[in-house]
Amino acid sequence: MLDIKFIRENADTVKEALKNRNLKLDVDELIRLDEERRKLLVETETLKAERNKANDEIAALIKEKKNPKDIIGNMKVVSQKIADFDKKVEEIDQKIAKFTYTIPNIPDKSVPVGGPEANKIVKSWGKTPVFDFNPKGHVELAEALGIINFGVATKITGSNFILYMGLGARLERALINFMLDLHTKKHGYKEVFPPFLVNRRSMTGTGQLPKLEEDMYKLKDEDLFLIPTAEVPVTNIHSNEVLEEDRLPIYYTAYTACFRREAGSYGKDTKGLIRVHQFDKVELVKFVKPEGSFDELEKLLNDAEDVLQLLELPYRVLLLATGDISFAAAKCYDIELYAPGADAYLEVSSCSCFTDFQARRASIRYRQKDSKKIAFVHTLNGSGVALARLVVAILENYQNKDGSIRVPKALVPYMDGLDTIKA
Repeated sequence: MLDIKFIRENADTVKEALKNRNLKLDVDELIRLDEERRKLLVETETLKAERNKANDEIAALIKEKKNPKDIIGNMKVVSQKIADFDKKVEEIDQKIAKFTYTIPNIPDKSVPVGGPEANKIVKSWGKTPVFDFNPKGHVELAEALGIINFGVATKITGSNFILYMGLGARLERALINFMLDLHTKKHGYKEVFPPFLVNRRSMTGTGQLPKLEEDMYKLKDEDLFLIPTAEVPVTNIHSNEVLEEDRLPIYYTAYTACFRREAGSYGKDTKGLIRVHQFDKVELVKFVKPEGSFDELEKLLNDAEDVLQLLELPYRVLLLATGDISFAAAKCYDIELYAPGADAYLEVSSCSCFTDFQARRASIRYRQKDSKKIAFVHTLNGSGVALARLVVAILENYQNKDGSIRVPKALVPYMDGLDTIKA
């Protein structure tokens, strides 16, 4: 969240950021509420000082065995005013808190202005494959090989769920283990395995709530949510903490299943693995000092790219525009894999720097070593990377004419030496 003082002192900047995000929020009303609150606080403090002075006078009169009745009567009126003002301040605090939780982060100056059409391709890697046959889509390939059964998944749960079978399940497990090993052994992340359920406070801390609640799976009888990404539980590992500067930076990686209702997206890319309600993902999360956070974003992006380069999959990197970045992000790169069967690029990772936006919401701070000053950390996260679209890209890029799938070289050790998936 944004600091109310920052909003007050930089109202034009906030308004411009909202405009660039194509959002309409009444910033002037928020500032008016803040001014009313501060005025009430001044009046309340004046009344409290008056009450304290009167208490001293009452004590003195009692000591002198004089009647303090008149002063006591006046102070009852003052005390009631204080109570009324305190109640008004509390009501305004609630309004301000509710308002500020709806204001997104300020995009960095390096972010292009505009909607998705303004997204900028900043990098491409690898060559798209050339086939001497008409490449098939992943659904046809997977069903013919018997490695994914979409029909049974629908029977068990419903549409847009996945049942991996045999070597399909093995491929999924191999990819997860490969990525976790890469990030822990080469990139310096510490592996964690968090809960798949989180409370409302955690979801609010990372910015999913209140904005995206309709897209989340919520338990009926408890105020708990299935996680949409490991970003939520992993970022909240240090919520309400003050870290020592020497501990920074902190890098975590985690495998989790992810759950998203995507209530507003029914009818879009619903076939196969392109858009599903449950998928696996290896996540990367960073806690860093503010001065190096955008450099850390570039490193985070490189770590995610390393996965795809080792798998020898063609991809491109997009710098997202102001109207396309997430609610909490100040800057975001998307990595998109090429899928020849679909002849399309599919997003498999979003790498974001949130500056201190999440840290303010989740109260994640650090103590500076020299000054002992307490400041907010900067948080980052990225997919390192997400399945099931990674599986789509492997099936479609590594397919053979007979419908078999070559296993990427980097995965062969994780598949017990198997180099081809056959029917």
